[in-house]
Amino acid sequence: MNVDDRLAELHIVIPETTAPVANYVTARRTGDLLYLSGHLGKRDGAVVVGRVGDDVDTDTAYDLARRAAIDLLGTARAALGTLESVAVVKLTGFVQSGPAFTEQSAVINGASDLLVAVLGAERGRHARSAIGVAQLPLGAAVELEAIFEVIGALA
Repeated sequence: MNVDDRLAELHIVIPETTAPVANYVTARRTGDLLYLSGHLGKRDGAVVVGRVGDDVDTDTAYDLARRAAIDLLGTARAALGTLESVAVVKLTGFVQSGPAFTEQSAVINGASDLLVAVLGAERGRHARSAIGVAQLPLGAAVELEAIFEVIGALA
């Protein structure tokens, strides 16, 4: 099954990408690697703010990581024209964490689970870091960045 069919089966719509608001790019390809800039966890197009464990619960943060992963896929598709020729190499997740919060990995599972569901285990499973931080841009609860490998016809 191709990626677009899988997205439709999962009822996932990848939103249009937007240009960054500063002097950087959202995706940069070098050789067979596509580096994706940080994507913030959003709901209804708005960044969800707060500290996970204090203002935002783990389940909500899981969903924010899932939504940020969908945005990563949108950026990759915009950069390459397709998602048929990508594999996830590395995912880094940042969680704005309350002082006692230790479930960063459970939050970032939202992104990992989504990437495997859409791309399959062989192309979606990845190396990963889940990091708790004191603050993120715009006060976001979750941020993701990724490295994808370009495989097949696009390589």
